[in-house]
Amino acid sequence: MLKLGLIINPIAGLGGSVALKGSDGVAEQALAKGAVKQANFRAQLALELLTSLQSQFTIFTASAEMGEQLCERLNLPYQVVYRAAEPSSAEDTQLAAQQMLEADVDLLLFAGGDGTARDILAVVGEQLTCIGIPAGCKIHSGVYGITPKATGLLVAKFVQGEMLSLRTADVMDIDEQAFRQGRVRAKCFGEMVIPDELRYVQAVKQGGIESEDLVLQDIAAEVSEILEDAPFIAGSGTTVAAIMQELSLPNTLLGVDFVEDHQTVQQDLTATQVLNKISGAETKLLITPIGGQGHLFGRGNQQLSPAVIRKLGRENIVVVASKSKLKSLHGRPLIVDTGDTELDKVLSGSIKVITGYRDYIMYRVSNPENEVTDAQKICHSTTDLSE
Repeated sequence: MLKLGLIINPIAGLGGSVALKGSDGVAEQALAKGAVKQANFRAQLALELLTSLQSQFTIFTASAEMGEQLCERLNLPYQVVYRAAEPSSAEDTQLAAQQMLEADVDLLLFAGGDGTARDILAVVGEQLTCIGIPAGCKIHSGVYGITPKATGLLVAKFVQGEMLSLRTADVMDIDEQAFRQGRVRAKCFGEMVIPDELRYVQAVKQGGIESEDLVLQDIAAEVSEILEDAPFIAGSGTTVAAIMQELSLPNTLLGVDFVEDHQTVQQDLTATQVLNKISGAETKLLITPIGGQGHLFGRGNQQLSPAVIRKLGRENIVVVASKSKLKSLHGRPLIVDTGDTELDKVLSGSIKVITGYRDYIMYRVSNPENEVTDAQKICHSTTDLSE
């Protein structure tokens, strides 16, 4: 009988949809702006994949929103080993992690962002094998699954006894105050031991600003012609920022802006504001994947909510990236982690990526859990033919 640890940071990612760029110290402000807690929902996406295996493990968790409620909802076998304060805090995360350490769990799952990973690292170091369920606004650390379901699939492999190598991965975090002012200041705080399954675990984001100035100028020229007079939403990231600079438009490096009549008319919008800006006209979305990770949605751009994406339509998403950025993915697909499983499937498939002037490639969008499903379908089809 395996012992799984589970710690959920209930406020992880709370500030994303309301343009606060994080949750540290701004949870009450985010809730006042209308933010909705998502961490338990994202943890559920992972743990749902374990329900058929529940005879093989027991979950050691914290009380209420930190894990108990989700285990109860999914009817998973569990023990509460730590009673958290309400509302819970970073101290509760650390105290819960200490209990997991003393219980000598076989694998510690945690749902949160970089701050949550730091809190757990401070307690367990490299003493436990851990894996994160991505629920934060920003995730620079390499200790998280690519998506919640990818984390669930990885844990299912672990529970079923499949051989998984272990490796260490960096826990990164940034200064959120500087982040809210458009400056990325990240550092490594240490390493955790994680299962070594590259298909399911995200790579650490590449640092630095895109240096291929001529390539970016070419991409900007192509984007200018494609967008013409259409209103468009400018996503976050250094590639989009460089293109906006080439177009002589003000831009929020780590936010979402709205451009109309060749002017940036509103900057750093929330998810609700973005939704309200999308008119009957064909509003476009200019977006770039995160270097090294490949996420199009679900990392640092929660303002682009499922409702926003559905209203825009897949055909109005304009993806830009240099070939060197795509090469850094080493053949891995682009990832969409919107929080809406059905929308993720709609967004999957080949997508056009602008890589220069009159230059583009078709690149694959596919989450690991969807690829597993497709492989199973092929397997079943083959079995049927053989019969």
